[in-house]
Amino acid sequence: MIKEFTLNETNAILNFSVKYCDTQKEILDSVGFNKVLNRYIARIIEDEGNLANFISEFPQKEVDDVLTQMFKLLLVMSVDEVSKLDSKYAYFLNDRKQLHELVEGLYGFWRHFERYGVVQSKIRANGIQNVNFIEETSTFNNLVLKLYRTILENIIGGGQRVYRQLAAGINAGLVINDMRWELPKGYECLRNIAVIDSIVLRPPFITYSKKNTRKGTYKEIDYNPLEELKLTANHWYCYPAYIGESLAYVYFHRDYMCHGVSLCNLFQLAKYEDYEGKKPDIIYVFGARKENYKEHSYFHHDKVNDIYVGVAYHTDEIDYFGYMKKMMLTLHNVRMIDKGGLPTHGAMVNITMKDGKEANIVIIGDSGAGKSESLDALSSISKDYLKEMKVIFDDMGTLKFKDGKILGYGTEIGAFVRLDDLDTGYAYREMDRAIFMNPNKVNSRLIMPNTAYEDVVKGYKVDILLYANNYMDEGSDIHFFSNKTDAINTFRLGRRRAKGTTSEEGIVESYFANPFGPVQRQEQCEVLLDQYFSKLFEDNIPVGEMYTKLAVPGAEQKGPKAAAIQLFEWIKNAK
Repeated sequence: MIKEFTLNETNAILNFSVKYCDTQKEILDSVGFNKVLNRYIARIIEDEGNLANFISEFPQKEVDDVLTQMFKLLLVMSVDEVSKLDSKYAYFLNDRKQLHELVEGLYGFWRHFERYGVVQSKIRANGIQNVNFIEETSTFNNLVLKLYRTILENIIGGGQRVYRQLAAGINAGLVINDMRWELPKGYECLRNIAVIDSIVLRPPFITYSKKNTRKGTYKEIDYNPLEELKLTANHWYCYPAYIGESLAYVYFHRDYMCHGVSLCNLFQLAKYEDYEGKKPDIIYVFGARKENYKEHSYFHHDKVNDIYVGVAYHTDEIDYFGYMKKMMLTLHNVRMIDKGGLPTHGAMVNITMKDGKEANIVIIGDSGAGKSESLDALSSISKDYLKEMKVIFDDMGTLKFKDGKILGYGTEIGAFVRLDDLDTGYAYREMDRAIFMNPNKVNSRLIMPNTAYEDVVKGYKVDILLYANNYMDEGSDIHFFSNKTDAINTFRLGRRRAKGTTSEEGIVESYFANPFGPVQRQEQCEVLLDQYFSKLFEDNIPVGEMYTKLAVPGAEQKGPKAAAIQLFEWIKNAK
């Protein structure tokens, strides 16, 4: 059973199934309040500032007890009345300015944690528990806010002039249930880990991780890494995700709660009836503790059970959402390759013009190549002619043969994009539904939902295929290939100038611009490249190179726009 309250360096988890506070006094009496206050007082003492001098009259443990009891009294009594009860209270209340600063500091200290509420539900399918949980999280937020204001206003002797209705309780809530599926041999470490049924977010949801870039690729190994793991079940959660058509069970340690919860904006959360008792296609364990590992992440195809397994070990090195997302995509892509699909690192949109003309555009390129930026620019410049622009994928997709045509399929219901490369103001327009990651750093990101899952897996015929070149400043913004060989050579090379989205620098190359599957399965992909590009040229589907110039100094905004203008002209003139 998950504890009533857990607190680590960055997040706090409140188990509402064990303890839910209905009154202000219950909050002050709770284990959680005691832990937060104790941590805050320790921080004050460590800082050795004015507040440290203010509380130095008493040992730390006594300070915690005196403040807690004084706060309880201030809920029902005036400052003068409380001061007369005990000289210890009088000591703090005689310097209201310092006490005011201490209370404000405690409130701010609490709010700097990422705060999660968890409830264990036995009710399924009807959704009643979700409605109740939303109401209870709102009630709890208001209760914490009321507690803070009641104590503060009693100390300062009156009401405040400005009130800010912040999410003072929790930032996100999870409804969890028991996971029931027959674990194969070697997967026993996953037993009794709770599965997430639904998530409640209170935007803007902002997270801060220890790392802000990802580096390297994932190595395939010839044994199941889960066989050597031991997991403490109540420290873990499972997010049941759809990665395209693949059912994935993503297990994450509570220390990486922000990454696990953020999945809800990027990958479809599977319904209970969709996974009940089912063996998944993919399993990813994120944050497992293990000594003496050589690399922090590995993956394996368990051919006996036909499960693609990934693991990332508990270390500061993986504390970045990219390590969560990219392994999931690697596992899915390797599965698609084994099934005859061609994984593409890029973006695809279905465009419908007001005159009825429709086009499905695929742009391929590695991180920072300018795929998303060019499509954003296309949406902007064509808005007077555009009826609808539907995103099929905005990072990773798969090309497949169906009914004699090449169709594109997506993997994600959202986008994980760099704030630095978006139009000014874009992030603010999406604040009501976006998840922000490290907004104070270079390569800051936001995750936002943008596509219905039904559209992601529907399959759209490819009408044009382009490679995003971010480093060359050519005269023409789009160049079309006249033969299959030249096209394959450019796409296979996967060249770009690194934009700071990973640890790479300068001009770099990556096989088929996709380090997440094709790199690990190049022999299989060579056969697939020949098959798919042969079909593209056979069907006279335009294949070209688009110069986004995203990494050309001074062209970060105008480069994608110029390319988008030429692409728009192609759409208008296409048959």
